[in-house]
Amino acid sequence: MTELTSRKVPFVERLEDLANREDRGALAALRRGLGQPAGTVSAMYPWVVPWLPENCPPWTEATYYTVASLFALHPSSGRDANLGVSLRRAGGSDSSAGGDAGEGSGGAMASVERRLVALLAANSEDLPGLLRQAISLLRSKEIPVNWHQLFLDLQQWGAPSRRVQRTWAAGFWGRSAEQDPASEDSAVDQNDSSSENTEGEA
Repeated sequence: MTELTSRKVPFVERLEDLANREDRGALAALRRGLGQPAGTVSAMYPWVVPWLPENCPPWTEATYYTVASLFALHPSSGRDANLGVSLRRAGGSDSSAGGDAGEGSGGAMASVERRLVALLAANSEDLPGLLRQAISLLRSKEIPVNWHQLFLDLQQWGAPSRRVQRTWAAGFWGRSAEQDPASEDSAVDQNDSSSENTEGEA
């Protein structure tokens, strides 16, 4: 459920171009949308309106404005499979969030976990504010965001299947795909070693 998407979003590519060109004026205009209802900040129009699909529904339009303002807050693009994976990294560990929250990086992970739980339960009205908190956290940790995937995920946020929410949950609480193969190899090596020792004793 956490596999990396290879799909690129032209609008996000445009935002990345603004960042690459260090267009501070455009990014400043887009940041004005933070904390404001989508589509109510006229300074954003030149950068967003040309990309809106014809007759797009309100939620789709809101996604464009939300992602644009959040990107301007943290214009750093990465390749994490989804926001759940990025927040998992922000917790200071790439392992499961379970365990004693009072030890080591567990306290930080527990704090991030609470943020994610609130985020996954958010409705369309609360989502932008909670996303701003999450992106601000990632910015403070210098963790980039897969803005292409975030854009695609937000368009499906209200789906009855809650596929996006479940995918983010898997990215945060699920087993690490990067660690599992090594762990399994280690287990095989240990088993082989045990077998050799047993045979040697026999």
